[in-house]
Formats: sequence, structure tokens, C-alpha cells
Amino acid sequence: MTKRMTKKEKLQLIMDDFTLFSKNFIHIIDNENEKVKFELNPAQVELHNLMEENKFVIVSKARQGGISTFTLGKALWRAIKNENENILLVSYKLDSSKALFEKLKQMNQWLPREAYPQLFPTVRRENRDELFFSNGSRITCSVAGNKSIGRGSTYSYIHLSEYAFYSQQEMQLLSAEQSLMKGNKSQLTIETTSNGTGNNYHKIFMASYKGNSKYKAMFIPFFHDLYKKQFKTEHDEAERWHKEYYSSRLQKKDLESDEKVIHDLGANLRFIMWRRYKLMDMSLQEFQQEYPATPLESFISTGHGVFDQGKVLERINHSIEPLARRECEDDVPSILQRYINKGLNIFQLPKSGRYYAGVDVASGSGGDDSTCAIFDSDGQQVATFNSNCVPVYQFAQIVDELGKWYNYAFVVVESNSYGLPLLERLRNDYQYMNLYKQRTFDQKGRRKMQLGFATTTTTKAILISDFKEQFETGLIRIDCRETLGQMQIFVENNGKMGNKKGEKNHDDLVIANALAVQGMKANRWYV
Repeated sequence: MTKRMTKKEKLQLIMDDFTLFSKNFIHIIDNENEKVKFELNPAQVELHNLMEENKFVIVSKARQGGISTFTLGKALWRAIKNENENILLVSYKLDSSKALFEKLKQMNQWLPREAYPQLFPTVRRENRDELFFSNGSRITCSVAGNKSIGRGSTYSYIHLSEYAFYSQQEMQLLSAEQSLMKGNKSQLTIETTSNGTGNNYHKIFMASYKGNSKYKAMFIPFFHDLYKKQFKTEHDEAERWHKEYYSSRLQKKDLESDEKVIHDLGANLRFIMWRRYKLMDMSLQEFQQEYPATPLESFISTGHGVFDQGKVLERINHSIEPLARRECEDDVPSILQRYINKGLNIFQLPKSGRYYAGVDVASGSGGDDSTCAIFDSDGQQVATFNSNCVPVYQFAQIVDELGKWYNYAFVVVESNSYGLPLLERLRNDYQYMNLYKQRTFDQKGRRKMQLGFATTTTTKAILISDFKEQFETGLIRIDCRETLGQMQIFVENNGKMGNKKGEKNHDDLVIANALAVQGMKANRWYV
């Protein structure tokens, strides 16, 4: 016979489980402006389970997923349940910090203290941004400014809200991590909508999403189950609009190509009708930034990107993996074998026909990358190479081997800076003759041909414009995801083009690919 639980045992069970605590003791205001018990939605349950197993969690989300509300409830539960908890909630601007703190105070005020005085400590101090309880626990709300987060204190739980919009992300996160207690129960969570690429959040989330970080990633797409209830009213409006505008409810056979991709990812027809409804008043890029279907979509920037971000994203989604070592090792020249999938990505082995290569040269001292991109005559990218630790003399040998392996490819080398010594080695040491020559004029107006492509403000504009046209009109196909990633952060500011400012942001593969396009455009062959 099963023993019935006493009231004290039931209360203890509720206090020990946040999902039960929130459902029984926390109240919130819902979308109908009604005071209701806080029962976790599917995304909040998913996040709760992830936090049960991981100290560091990072969340990328569409709008209005309820993660901030979840965080406030979690912080309040920890402060109520445990003595001497020190909790820090950080927002990116003052008004959002105030809004969070007001919601936190409301949650606390609605706790049933009179019914269960033994469960809930009283508030000993309450000021503009802090709740301090009689059990020694405190919750502080602050704004991420120019000062280091959490300096001078240690915290058992830190939450960074809308982290992608912080002004000094890397410094702030480092400071927060150093302020976190070293115990088993301490936690640090990050949640935010994305804010373009090239920032610290983009780097950390993508690394964690690939499993290469101490942070565990969670992504909430706009068609997550939670939004079926959250956006029900808007979904109903969108369905009525669709029936009036298209004379029928959306059917699977009517889906556009991009909608089929989203449908295959899990979006039902109501979500897609809602997407069409929202796109009447906002651009596709704006929608993808606010309501992404995939993590990569969330990083689309609406700023001054040179390349069409929708097309870049579509190419990323459909790009192929480079050949595995076992698939190509027997065919790759011995000098190149050490670089397979460690700088050298091979998408197709050499076949008959002509190939075109672009080469951008760096010093090899750990800064910019030395890069090479190779295309066949149909515009298919067949191989790329990039490394920042290969000196010029070694890179010359790599370019020579790659060029000769790909049927003596026509090679276009940027002749600026380190490009000149590389050209000398290719011609003099390796007798590589199939090199691009640029027509120039001397001071007397006499025409001459010089090796390589000299990049100036004028010629760089032509270089990038031609590459952009070839890519966006589908005349070339790029499969290198590193190249596509650099295209996401390649911007134009005040007439100058290059990678978006940020540590470890590069554009060297963009330049190499653009140089290869110049080789195809020249359509010459010197051997």
C-alpha cells in the first residue's frame, strides 16, 4: 500500500523542483493581461533541463520566447530556496533592466507568504536594483556598460540578457566568468536575439552549437511549439488574411522553395501563413533577424553588407562538406597531404579541363591568412586553402603544387606587399608560367604587362563587384563555409570595403575567390 505524502513532504517536493515551484507559487501576466500561474512553456522546460546538466548555457532565440521570464523565476526560486545566494541579472540598457526588476519584484510580491510563512524569507532591503532577503540571499539587476561586470563580488548565478547588443562583449563576459563562484551549483547563462556576425556572441554561439565550447547551445526557432500558444491570436489573424488574400488556406502544394525548406525543418502551415503575413510589413532580412528558422538565419545583418545575405545564407544551408582524408589522400600530392582538412579543403578532385586560382598572400606570422581558392571552368569551387602560420616561401610551394595538380591552373596573385616575393618564387624557383598579367602604363604612357593583380581603391571595387555579380547571379558556386562566413561580415563603410571590425575577423578568402573570378574573366592561358 502506497504511503500518502504529508503536506510538509509535498511542500518540500515543490520547493526542490523549479518546475513545480513556478507552477504553484509564481504568478505572471499573460498575453491577455491576466494574472496566471507560471507554468513553463516547452522552450522553458527545454532550457530548464539543459541547465540541470550544464554550468554554462547560451540561448539564441526568436522574439518573445519567455526566456527572460524564465530567468527571473529561476533567480527568485534560487534566492528563496537557498541561503546566501548572490545572483546577478544583466541587461544591455537601463530601461530593459528596470523592466526586468519590476517584473521580478511583482513575482516576489505575489508569493503566498501569508499562507506559507515558513517557506518564504521576507525582504530585508529593496532599492532601485536589488532585492535582499532575510535568509541572506540577494538578486541584483544591472546594466552592461563600460565597466566590468561583477567586479568586486562573486555570484552563484549570473544571467546576461540580450548579450549580442553589449558594447564590449568579450571583456564583459570574461569579467562575468571570473566573478562566478567555483562551486558545483553556480551557473552562467546567456540569452539573446542575434545582432549580425563578427562579434563575440556570434563566435561563442557557433562554437558551442558545433560542440566546441564549454557553453551548451540552445536555439529557439520562430516555429517552436511554444509559439503555437504564444502567437495564437496573430496566427488566427494571419490565417484569416491568407484566406482573404489568396482565396484559400495555405496548402503544402502551394509552398515556395524557401518555404519548403522551413516546412521540412518543422514549421507547420499556420506558421508559414503567419510568416507571409509578417513579410507584408518587413523585409525578409528583418524577419530572419527577428524570427529566425535556423541559427545561421539569426545572424543575418541588415547593415552595410556587400553581399546579399539571403543568398549567402542559402548557400551556407546547401553547401557540401569537403572530402574526408580517406576519400582523397591517395590522390593528393604528398606535400599537400599534411594540410588536408587542416587549412586545405577539397570539394572536387582534378578532372580534365581548365582551372582558375586566386591567391592572397600574408606574412605567415599569425595575423592575416594566406589564402587560395580554385574554380573549374564551370564556376564550381573545387578547393580552398587558408593558414596564418605558413611563411611566404612555403606558401609558394603550396600554390605551385595546387596549381600543377589542378591541370596547371591559371593563377591570379594579388601583387601587393607579400604577393611580389611569392610571384618571384613561382616564376624563378618553380618555373610556374601560367600566371595572370595585368596591363599597366608607365609614366611615358607606354603599355606594359606586369605579373599579378595590383589592388588599389579602384581595382578593389572592380574586383569585389565582379565577384558579387558572379555569386549573386549563380554563375559561380561556393561550398567553402569559411569563405561564406567571411562574406557575411564583408561590409562597406565610407566607401571602403573589408571585413567587419572585430578580433579574428578576416576577408582573405573573399579576396582569393574574387581574384579567381578575375582569372575566369580574363580567360587567358599562357602554357
